[in-house]
Amino acid sequence: MNIKKHIPNMLTVGNLLSGALAIVLTLHAGRPDIAMWLIVLAAVFDFFDGMVARLLGVSSPIGKDLDSLADVVSFGLAPAVLVFRALDGLEAGSYLAYGVFIIPAFAALRLAKFNNDTRQTTSFRGLPVPSNALFWLGATVAIPSLGELAGTSATVVIYLVLALVLSLLMVGELPMFSFKLSKAPLSEKWPQLALIIIAVGSVIGLGWMGCSVTIIAYLLLSLLAPASDKHV
Repeated sequence: MNIKKHIPNMLTVGNLLSGALAIVLTLHAGRPDIAMWLIVLAAVFDFFDGMVARLLGVSSPIGKDLDSLADVVSFGLAPAVLVFRALDGLEAGSYLAYGVFIIPAFAALRLAKFNNDTRQTTSFRGLPVPSNALFWLGATVAIPSLGELAGTSATVVIYLVLALVLSLLMVGELPMFSFKLSKAPLSEKWPQLALIIIAVGSVIGLGWMGCSVTIIAYLLLSLLAPASDKHV
């Protein structure tokens, strides 16, 4: 039995289990704080499974499909559940809050497109699903404060609009750079280096809100980066 070829899939399963536990902790244990860390852990698993598969030379169609299935749970459904629970806490019984479940629907559509798009081997077209999840970690933390400032109904509407915008960005055609390993010179990786600096500073200074700031910066840097840089 070739254990080496199963290592990336084990990491992907770690991603899936982290997302599943995040959903359970949000809905049944009342611990969205732990659920958020589990989504971060899922993102760590997601980052390394593909990298390990390439380094070991064991990439496979099954691994790619398994990764997408895990991502729908961890970066589509899990963050949507977080947002829904927070909005429902503001205005219990409001059916509008269910609208945030367009997030996993569009995440699934984005991943299906990604698996069949040969243009996305070294860069991305549209917002990656893990980036979508990281944005919602910070946005979820802001819900109670925004509810007090803007009112409960207005906050629900604002988040429904955000959900629609992020969903459209996931399936859109905006070229976005990736952190996949490449032989490109360091001078061509300035967007990645800038994003790392912004991410570290934002998270240190703003906590969970720094995740949302980082994804906004990712979108802006992708718009500013020359076309050649988006493929590094």
